[in-house]
Amino acid sequence: MHRLLAISGSLRRQAYSKAILAALADANAARARFDYADIGELPLFNQDLYVEPLPEAVARFRRQIAEADALVIASPEYNHGMPGVLKNALDWASRPHNGSPLKNKPVLIVTSSPAVTGGVRAQYQIRETLVSALARPVNTPEIVVGQVGAKIVDGRFVDTATIDFALGGFATMFEAIAAK
Repeated sequence: MHRLLAISGSLRRQAYSKAILAALADANAARARFDYADIGELPLFNQDLYVEPLPEAVARFRRQIAEADALVIASPEYNHGMPGVLKNALDWASRPHNGSPLKNKPVLIVTSSPAVTGGVRAQYQIRETLVSALARPVNTPEIVVGQVGAKIVDGRFVDTATIDFALGGFATMFEAIAAK
């Protein structure tokens, strides 16, 4: 069974990204176990704090990444980009450049937005940041969820067409894990 680390790019308690991750975890229950990172605990990135011992929240987050077979990031798009909290988390995880826990880690990206574009601009920013950190974003058609609010019912993501589409991305990610 694959061990995946789920990261929500939103801190909101009822975040759409969290509902999407829960639905994807349910859809992959036979193949993967999802662990969840709490990036809201991370301090703002400051190179002066990047000394041993690292802040506990940072050390825990980096350990979660290192222990995972792959990452699944679900994020909203804020003002045509990724949320600052997600960028902050990726900055903490990206150090040191050649020895970060992100290096060679497969990452599946899912973005969402109330707009019909589904967070596609954030998708590219996240991908660009991951590539620069030497992670391996899964090479699959972008998984974007447009008009996301209409696809959440009683706190659950219910868009089966998107879940089915995302399963193709998971299949590619599982292949990338096996190839490591």
